[in-house]
Amino acid sequence: MKPQPRFTLAATTLDAPEAHELARFYQSLLGWPVQKEEPGWVEIAPADGSVGLSFQTEPLFTRPQWPFNRSGQQMMMHLDIEVNDLPSAVERALDLGATVADFQPQDDVRVLYDPVGHPFCLFVRGGPSLG
Repeated sequence: MKPQPRFTLAATTLDAPEAHELARFYQSLLGWPVQKEEPGWVEIAPADGSVGLSFQTEPLFTRPQWPFNRSGQQMMMHLDIEVNDLPSAVERALDLGATVADFQPQDDVRVLYDPVGHPFCLFVRGGPSLG
């Protein structure tokens, strides 16, 4: 029997008009150090070696649309980020350049957009902490 190949998720990659700028946002938000940096490419990850995020420059980047509509680039994915205090986490994200989405589908989750428009969710595991 032929041995099965091993698959390991190494990172999630986000396109951006400028990879280094978006990487700085998430580096500040998550507190992760840069693991690799080159023209048009940045990788950040937790110091413990866990899976991180990568960013690549895409000159034809189009800001995703969420909630979905019939025109424009649809959101293909989003990040769920667990926090310990939702109000202060939202405030920190806003200070770093995020914006709050107009549509909030859940009371105990906050949907925000990063500086180039990728949606991401902040939540507290086990229940709301909305202050």
